[in-house]
Amino acid sequence: MTAIGQDTLGTRSTMDVGGKSIAYYSIAKAAEQLGDVSRLPFSMRVLLENLLRFEDGNTVTVEDVQAIIDWQKERRSDREIQYRPARVLMQDFTGVPCVVDLAAMRDAMNALGGDAQKINPLVPVHLVIDHSVMVDEFGTPKAFADNVELEYQRNNERYEFLKWGSKALDNFKVVPPGTGICHQVNLENIAQAVWSSVDPSGAMVAYPDTCVGTDSHTTMVNGLGVLGWGVGGIEAEAAMLGQPVSMLIPEVVGFKLTGKLAEGITATDLVLTVTQMLRAKGVVGRFVEFYGAGLDALTLADRATIANMAPEYGATCGFFPIDDATLDYMRLTGRSEEQVALTEAYAKAQGFWRFADVADPVFTDVLELDMSTVQPSLAGPKRPQDKVILSQVDDTFNADLEKVYKKSAPARVAVEGRDHDIGDGDVVIAAITSCTNTSNPSVLVAAGLVAKKAVELGLKPKPWVKTSLAPGSQVVTDYLNKSGLTEYLDKIGFNLVGYGCTTCIGNSGPLAPAISKAINGNDVVAASVLSGNRNFEGRVSPDVRANFLASPPLVVAYALKGTVTTDFIDTPIGQGSDGADVYLKDIWPSNAEVRSVMDANIDRGMFMSRYANVFAGDEKWQAIDVTGSDTYAWRAGSTYVANPPYFEGMSMTPALVSDIIEAKPLAIFADSITTDHISPAGSIKAASPAGVYLMEHQVSQADFNSYGARRGNHEVMMRGTFANIRIKNEMLDGVEGGMTRYEGEEMAIYDAAMRYKADGTPLVVIAGKEYGTGSSRDWAAKGTNLLGVRAVIAESFERIHRSNLVGMGVLPLQFAEGQSRKTLGLTGDETFTIQHVAGLKPRQMVDVIVARADGKTETFQALCRIDTANELEYFLNGGILQYVLRKLAA
Repeated sequence: MTAIGQDTLGTRSTMDVGGKSIAYYSIAKAAEQLGDVSRLPFSMRVLLENLLRFEDGNTVTVEDVQAIIDWQKERRSDREIQYRPARVLMQDFTGVPCVVDLAAMRDAMNALGGDAQKINPLVPVHLVIDHSVMVDEFGTPKAFADNVELEYQRNNERYEFLKWGSKALDNFKVVPPGTGICHQVNLENIAQAVWSSVDPSGAMVAYPDTCVGTDSHTTMVNGLGVLGWGVGGIEAEAAMLGQPVSMLIPEVVGFKLTGKLAEGITATDLVLTVTQMLRAKGVVGRFVEFYGAGLDALTLADRATIANMAPEYGATCGFFPIDDATLDYMRLTGRSEEQVALTEAYAKAQGFWRFADVADPVFTDVLELDMSTVQPSLAGPKRPQDKVILSQVDDTFNADLEKVYKKSAPARVAVEGRDHDIGDGDVVIAAITSCTNTSNPSVLVAAGLVAKKAVELGLKPKPWVKTSLAPGSQVVTDYLNKSGLTEYLDKIGFNLVGYGCTTCIGNSGPLAPAISKAINGNDVVAASVLSGNRNFEGRVSPDVRANFLASPPLVVAYALKGTVTTDFIDTPIGQGSDGADVYLKDIWPSNAEVRSVMDANIDRGMFMSRYANVFAGDEKWQAIDVTGSDTYAWRAGSTYVANPPYFEGMSMTPALVSDIIEAKPLAIFADSITTDHISPAGSIKAASPAGVYLMEHQVSQADFNSYGARRGNHEVMMRGTFANIRIKNEMLDGVEGGMTRYEGEEMAIYDAAMRYKADGTPLVVIAGKEYGTGSSRDWAAKGTNLLGVRAVIAESFERIHRSNLVGMGVLPLQFAEGQSRKTLGLTGDETFTIQHVAGLKPRQMVDVIVARADGKTETFQALCRIDTANELEYFLNGGILQYVLRKLAA
């Protein structure tokens, strides 16, 4: 726990819990002095407590506390606050570069004459290795063991490095591979709802469990009443090292839930509906808080499913307050009775408990949903907010086939060496994956029951479908085994392939060569159906262009049906062993069936057993032998872990930030450019700059692994920046992939950036709305910086990526209302000049001078999206890590 403040308001109090005296910082005492808080949203009360605990008259003042309480008047505020989360959560794709940075900072600290041991987490950090397992093998009893073996072969160097980190760094724990997905492990085990630690006086202090995570779906833990959200890795590193998260007091949108889900409707159907509604509303940069009588009808797992997809609906978080469902879940998942008692006592004392008979909080804005109106749904084929009613999926795909893919009707082609063909809209990947849904027993059990009924009727999956089951927790295997459902899932190909994110993050593995050849050689628009949270272009598989999010039971149904071109209402899934048509309604379980299986087969002992030695790992992990030296011994020529260049030549005094003079556009992009577009996580093509680099370093194509797995090596990652196979640069006509123009010549973006760097030419990127949506990956900003991009000018930014750009010293500028690349007629032939950069102020209007190819110039204004004074300090230091390093070295 970082040092607490001075408590000038005198809010420190004590409570007795189980005969123990626990200190806490009383919101009620603050209210007596500064004003009523009874209508303050629960999520804002968490921020209020945080300010009370760290109030020191300097970084946190009484005026900051007052601003939170006064928020109730206008329900918005322009005040900046310094927020300190209790802990940090990581996964290995984003965690490896974080630990790389910490190791590099230790080296830099030595070079500056400081103490390397100062580079050490001051709050608990948990890193869960979940992003590396790939679905190479599937559909066999050996799939799990074979995929684990391949995972260790590919990633042993990364795992050695992370194990070094777990020994060298204080407050840093690693959950080994094959355990689960970070957010599910967080929900089921790490999170405590109420955290406690010993303060400098020796007293035990209780406070809300809060966290930031280097994965956007950190929001999942909001379902447990834990305020958490995703941040970029560089911001997380700063939080680890004692830097507060600088933020504006957020607006809070209330989402009122009433009624309950109808028969046969899943939590997935609900979250896709919520996502569509909130995206349409516009909640980027806002908190969303769920309230209303409908919460009584939602299990904790249902709440976590909704909270998980906050990045998809664009919110900072999707918060649920603590109530009896929270305590029931804590007991089920093996938390101690002492922890449950502390949670209840603290939540009720601090006003964090949801009582049904009190007035609703006040919100900046509200939405309402009667859950009884939710219909069976999917989302796709390219964005998670594009909900499609189940009965309209075929119409949606067939319309896109004509409109987007320019085909008049689905075509079918032969598959070489096989006795079947394949066509547009055929489902080639059906994956039960992702923490979003595999954390929810109701939909996993429903999937197992669909499989059971299908097997009993004689249905089989189509031969072109790659099926997989990758739960986010080993407990899922326990209850599926105990209920006898594993047998039926196995019989239709949904064998266990690993405990990790797999297909949801693009680790779907290769399709069968004959299937891939038929797709790519004949322009087949293949489809995937997955129970994940993301379906952006180029993410799931390079062979698949139409991707649909669905509940696990629908994933099983689509594996059996094999296509999205016909509906589930009038068209049978297939024929049973008796030759009769079988429809979806014939294999869909009732709510009572699902509940009966859950009640009989899920218990507290499963969680306690699985999490008893959560940091121990299997024999392969235990066999990795490393020392915990203060600094890391970098391996020369490593293509996985390399010392990054961020601190080269760094001095104690930052150099003056130079103006941006006659910068050339590296790329011009349309709306909704995701961090997957900017920094892909999937496969590396041999002909790409990253592929060429790896082959030059004697890495065979079979051992390329993925961009995500190589995030510890800046040489690979900067070559992969803007390298998504589906990204389109408007400077080129209809070309897909990471290409641009340099002096009239078409080439890879990386190659052009290096030529501009050699010329001494700065670069800018121009974009439309929602730039940087999606994952919280910091490499989208790091790669941008290393390519020489000084500024990104967009119509709007997603929250995390904007913060990451500032943290890497890249200037985010937002077009003024009504202006865009289109209104200004930008083609890529211009140059851009931005003066007085060193004198910028947060959120000021900036003059951008455009010089056209014909010699004419004009000026337009853009909003500086350096939002806070702290962010400005980071920017002027060249980045947040340089700022923190100088501060610690001083």
